Amino acid sequence: MTSPTSPSEPALRLIDVKGLSEALAAFSAERDWDQYHSPKNLVMALTGEVGELTEVFQWLSEAQSKSAATNPDTATAVREELADVTLYLVRLASVLGVDLNEAVTLKLQKNALKYPADKARGTHKKYDKL
Repeated sequence: MTSPTSPSEPALRLIDVKGLSEALAAFSAERDWDQYHSPKNLVMALTGEVGELTEVFQWLSEAQSKSAATNPDTATAVREELADVTLYLVRLASVLGVDLNEAVTLKLQKNALKYPADKARGTHKKYDKL
C-alpha cells in the first residue's frame, strides 16, 4: 500500500460516507430519534455493537476467524454486526461534524510516520519500540 496523500499531493478521497450519513439523518429524523443521538449515546451504542461483533469471534480458532464472513454459521452475524458498527460510527461522526475522509487520511499519514515500512515490516512492536 502506498502512503496516503502528502502535503504536496492532491487529496485522495479514501472514503465517502456522505450518502450514508444523509440516509441515517433522514432515518433518525423520520422517527424523531435525534433527541437520543447525542455523542455519548452513540458512542455507547457503537461500543455495544462492537461487543456483539466480538461475540461472534469469541470462541473461534484463528483459522475459523479467517473464514467467519463466509462460514454459513457466522456469515450473517458478521455482516450484520459490521453494518451496525459502520452505521453507528458514521452517525456519530455526522453528529460531531467530523469528516471521516479527512480523519482517516490524516491518521494514515500520521501512522506512516510513526511506523515507517522499513522499520515496522514484519513486527508487531509499537512505534516507540521500533
